[in-house]
Amino acid sequence: MRKLRSNEVFKPGSFPKYTYVSRKSSGFGFTYETRLKQALNTPGYLTSIIGPSKTGKTVLCEKVIEPQNMVSLTGSDFKNAKDFWEVVANKVGLPLEGEYSETTVLKGTDNNPEDKSISTREKYGSNKDKVIEFFKENNLVLVLDDFHYAPEEVQLDIAYQLKDAIRREFKAVVISLPHRADDAIRKNPDLSGRLNLINIEPWQEDELKEIAITGFEQLGIKISDELASKMALESLTSPQLMQSICLNLSLILNIDEDESIKEINDEKKLEESYRFTTINLPYQEVVKKLMAGPSTRGQERKKYQLKNGEKADIYHILLKAIAQNPPVVSLSVDEMKERINQLLIINSKEKIEKNKIRDSLQKLHDIMFSSEPIYQVFEWKDNQIFILDPLFLFFFKMGYLLIVKGDLYVNDSKRAGYSYKRNK
Repeated sequence: MRKLRSNEVFKPGSFPKYTYVSRKSSGFGFTYETRLKQALNTPGYLTSIIGPSKTGKTVLCEKVIEPQNMVSLTGSDFKNAKDFWEVVANKVGLPLEGEYSETTVLKGTDNNPEDKSISTREKYGSNKDKVIEFFKENNLVLVLDDFHYAPEEVQLDIAYQLKDAIRREFKAVVISLPHRADDAIRKNPDLSGRLNLINIEPWQEDELKEIAITGFEQLGIKISDELASKMALESLTSPQLMQSICLNLSLILNIDEDESIKEINDEKKLEESYRFTTINLPYQEVVKKLMAGPSTRGQERKKYQLKNGEKADIYHILLKAIAQNPPVVSLSVDEMKERINQLLIINSKEKIEKNKIRDSLQKLHDIMFSSEPIYQVFEWKDNQIFILDPLFLFFFKMGYLLIVKGDLYVNDSKRAGYSYKRNK
């Protein structure tokens, strides 16, 4: 039997055939796979899946729904769309418009023995009814990923379109982030009583460890429990990030070519894999832009004295606070203030009030969401920060060299060996 290669086992960006981990939702005792199967087999219901970014929502759908039956679209596909059903029809290859022709042959008569043919042509366009019937006949399921990327008015229109479609047993799954999922779908009164709700919880340490332990076993290698635990902590509850760290550790150790490796317990190599994982992450310019903050129009921004001897402005401090341990996917303004206080030498001059934190976070939010999507790494909403991309937080925490205003800046947070209580 051919030996598996590391990139066949650890797959950060596609379905992980050899390292898929089935999880149970707390309080129910059923696996997410069982819950999704139940939802899809309930006629007349729309399925809503929400959970933090990069926690396996799409992979769950790929596990449960046969590839030939899954039709995937994202909220971004509808940004400039005028008609929801046109986009769906185009995805499955139904002609958006066409021409139907029919030829009728008239037999000749005794007076005129020659046959005559009459052709008729009629134009048609795909419509909602045709798309729904096509999906039902072919047992297709629409999976609408990253629903939050669609403009708000488009989200409301899609919810309206799906309301009638699910009543006619059209199968659809809508995937979104926790803080963006409520308005158009879960708080829509028209869909009340017609929703199957699946909330994906953050991954626990033991679940993430299973990716590493199972994956390296597939490669004929044992990884120490201690190293697997450290990898799980650094993965920030993201299985995708765990897959990346495992793959990069494999590449650094050259395990595909070096058959003498039977066990992994080298912490220095693990540290190297963390840095290696950040190399191709596209966040250097993102950090630079966020640290720069809004234009000062020639005025010098106030700097505060930090406990590590550094002086930094409010935007530098906000990002450092977000990167503090423990890593979490959301922070309230009170939690932000507490983290900032841990960074500052507190006195009457150095104190930063909540209003200053709120105003500065709002300005960062405005910068991000007036820029390209790559810059939209966290969101400030309802006095809460929501981390939209754990890979950004990982990049920042690993102390990767960042170019800020022409100088090299190194994040001084400890990269390994720390412990913390998981944020509940």
